[in-house]
Amino acid sequence: MTKHHTELVVVGGGPGGYAAAFYAAEKGMKVTLVEMDNRLGGVCLHRGCIPSKSLLHVARLIREVRESPVRGVAFGKMELDLAQLRSWKDSVIDKLATGIGLLADRRNVTVMKGRGYFEDATNLRVETDDGQQFVVFEKAIVAVGSRPSIPSQFDLGNPRIMTSDEALALEEIPEEMLVVGGGYIGMELGTVYAALGSRIVLAEALPSLLAGTDPDLVRPVQKSAEAAFKEIRLGAKVGSMATSGKQIGVVMEVEGKSLEESYDRVLVAIGRVPNCDDLGLENTRIQRDDRGFIRVNPQRQTDEPAIFAIGDVAGGVMLAHKASKEARIAVEVMAGEARQFENIVIPAVVFTDPEIAWCGLTQSGAKEMGIEVEVAKFPWAASGRALSFDRTDGLTKIIIDPSTERILGVGIVGVGAGELIGEGVLAVEMGATARDLAESVHPHPTLSETLMESAEAFYGTATHVHSRKKKPEPVE
Repeated sequence: MTKHHTELVVVGGGPGGYAAAFYAAEKGMKVTLVEMDNRLGGVCLHRGCIPSKSLLHVARLIREVRESPVRGVAFGKMELDLAQLRSWKDSVIDKLATGIGLLADRRNVTVMKGRGYFEDATNLRVETDDGQQFVVFEKAIVAVGSRPSIPSQFDLGNPRIMTSDEALALEEIPEEMLVVGGGYIGMELGTVYAALGSRIVLAEALPSLLAGTDPDLVRPVQKSAEAAFKEIRLGAKVGSMATSGKQIGVVMEVEGKSLEESYDRVLVAIGRVPNCDDLGLENTRIQRDDRGFIRVNPQRQTDEPAIFAIGDVAGGVMLAHKASKEARIAVEVMAGEARQFENIVIPAVVFTDPEIAWCGLTQSGAKEMGIEVEVAKFPWAASGRALSFDRTDGLTKIIIDPSTERILGVGIVGVGAGELIGEGVLAVEMGATARDLAESVHPHPTLSETLMESAEAFYGTATHVHSRKKKPEPVE
């Protein structure tokens, strides 16, 4: 039996795993990266962030073409070559996956393809195509990610019932499609399929879309979705599904009434669960919480001090950039640095049309915690840049501490909100004040000006909106 000795083994090659492996290698550690898929990148690259955003780009392009006649530019009837669209989407993934593989080689990271299983706190068994291999490690990072959740009553083994994994494969464009779940996955993929020609019915059990998101930011997204989708049903509970010929029969309850309908395809988008099963965690001191996530401390250490966990398996928000940040913190802790994952500003983006992005404290969050804040808003209807491409359905708002005028949070809804939120992250992270933002000159005409003018609105000095003046401080 051959044993491979390494200083650090990283189990999982997604954005958290490969970021940890690369960073550790740069710090001089001998690193082995274990990944089940043929290529590195994880769910984010192969079945999540990258393919979905590629398809959302196409959806936005289709929308712009459809709306272009009002600007005096008309195109012919849209022709969809689904095979070519899949090929283009896959080419984006291929380029990125190839690049990550090359970076692993250049950093001398040993990549082992197979499924990892902890025999104990220092030994990892890897099931490869060539049989079992064994890795003896000093430290380990578990970064195996998550998978779509699908209730047993929906899991019929019928390919017409999809999770996000199958939906992103883009096998066909169904005429009638049900999306179960009004969270970010359901809304994003519903947007894609609606643009490509599907009639979308979206069923959300809760009374609002994108639960937990600032209502001010959700409102323009819901209005846009209502125009793009066949129907949005809130407070709708899907009870059962059954194969019905070449369709899926669905029973749901809406406003106390039972409906029986048939759809060509159903997308179940009700959340994700951690990939913590069949890892051999029970052979270590690692503990999991009541939802199945690995329990970690602020340093990302598990109850087995030499084993760390990052990303989706460690709970919290399931975002690639959160995993990447945790990766760096875990490696720095291993290197003896005093680091911890606390008070870190993690932005969130929902790539709907329009996009939603936020960071720091939200208005509703402040209310729940009893924190007094002031809110300043700038509607994009007053933005010359937004008017120039007919997308005035946006809003920028900042959450401000009234005593210090420090910016506590930023929320944006509108085209490209995800690209704009970085300035908000910097403002919150650096403890900037509304005055700092108001006095920072922004280029004109740009959407970034909406951040500056939101801050100016706080003082009543915004050029393009009229707002109340902030009372001057008393002179002593």
